[in-house]
Amino acid sequence: MEFLQYLLYLLLTLGILVTVHEFGHFIVARMSGVDVVRFSVGFGRPFLKYTDSKGTEFVLAMIPLGGYLQMREEEDDSERDLSRKGMIFPSLSVGWRIAIALGGPVANFLFAWIVYWVLFSVGTTVVVPVLGSPESGTTAHVAGIRGGEEIIRVDEVPTPSWSQVNMQLAARLGDSGRIKVSTSRQGRRHDYWLPIDRWHAEVDDPDLLDSLGLTMSFEPVIERVEAGSVAEQGGLLAGDRILSINDDIVTNWTDFVDHVRQGPETELQMVVRRQTMDVLLTVVPEKRRDIDGKVFGFAGVAPVVPTRTVQFSVGEGLWKGIREVQSKTTLTLGLLKKMVQGLVSTRNLSGPITIAKVAGDSAQAGWEDFFNVLALLSISLGVINLLPIPLLDGGHVLFYGVEVLIGKPVPTRVQSIGVQIGIVVVAGMIALAFYNDFARLLG
Repeated sequence: MEFLQYLLYLLLTLGILVTVHEFGHFIVARMSGVDVVRFSVGFGRPFLKYTDSKGTEFVLAMIPLGGYLQMREEEDDSERDLSRKGMIFPSLSVGWRIAIALGGPVANFLFAWIVYWVLFSVGTTVVVPVLGSPESGTTAHVAGIRGGEEIIRVDEVPTPSWSQVNMQLAARLGDSGRIKVSTSRQGRRHDYWLPIDRWHAEVDDPDLLDSLGLTMSFEPVIERVEAGSVAEQGGLLAGDRILSINDDIVTNWTDFVDHVRQGPETELQMVVRRQTMDVLLTVVPEKRRDIDGKVFGFAGVAPVVPTRTVQFSVGEGLWKGIREVQSKTTLTLGLLKKMVQGLVSTRNLSGPITIAKVAGDSAQAGWEDFFNVLALLSISLGVINLLPIPLLDGGHVLFYGVEVLIGKPVPTRVQSIGVQIGIVVVAGMIALAFYNDFARLLG
């Protein structure tokens, strides 16, 4: 059942992104006056078709891993083609051909901007990046961070949420130097410098926060108790504040989690504050195993997470959306560059399986998270398609640019060789993405 849910979210996500991308090509193509033969979402045999008054066939095909726009390439004296309206693609000016090629990526960026604009305008709920106490000897502890303070900036970029903190840290992957982390405690700002050296270069799936000693801090207050869990059996209720476990003082949620995980099938004597009185309870954590076979304890509770609502006016949201697209585009380009330089592992390249999991998890977390993921994926799709690789939109723009410079079309033989190279490169990227997906799936 869970597999089917993830598959559904994958199809929904790819369907939206591909439709947006191809619609960008389609709109510009219609503006140019070219005869659009087919607008297809997916490849292979069509299972849904519709033909409009201009003869364009809109298709939903069986293999939903992409799409394409087919334009008429040459004149044909057959009765069928004489009835078609519009110009052939090669007769268009170079400017129109470049515009059509850029239409898809531009549509992806516009879609992301609209999503961010709406999210900023209606308001989104984010997790406040409050730091826990770092372990002794970690980079954060050595830098002077002691916990209980909120991260407000990373490298002078505002970070109102943990997701923004992670994004800014991801931008420093492979770098050497120092990461500047600015925090606020009771209205006073503190700056810390965390040294890095080829940070996570060639590391697969790096844990950005943990490697620096940065931890999320939650109060030891229970928000939710799972029905039928050992926590419910032990008498824990939503709203309980955990004061101590086996006479050890609990100051944050991490203390509670550590005791539970280290005590499978062991009685834990807990003192909790319930409204105005203290209550003594006994909870026996359930024994579970992780994917490596390691045993850990599990209670079945969730903490109260500090959140805030980030909202702007419609006008402010418009500009915030533009800046968000710009920052995410810069981040994506930077990571791709570092991947080529060998500073970021190619194992971080993801395929459909990872996209399905991320889309599914975000959709279950709420519509805000799902559309945030959609916007980020749309930007990634736009950036990748602008790469000057034959077969991608950027490759077409490259050929048309050369045509402008030399005053005539690039020789067919050169284009054919370029396309063959493009097929190898794109197929290699797809194969690597699938390999990475299965490697993550199999641990």
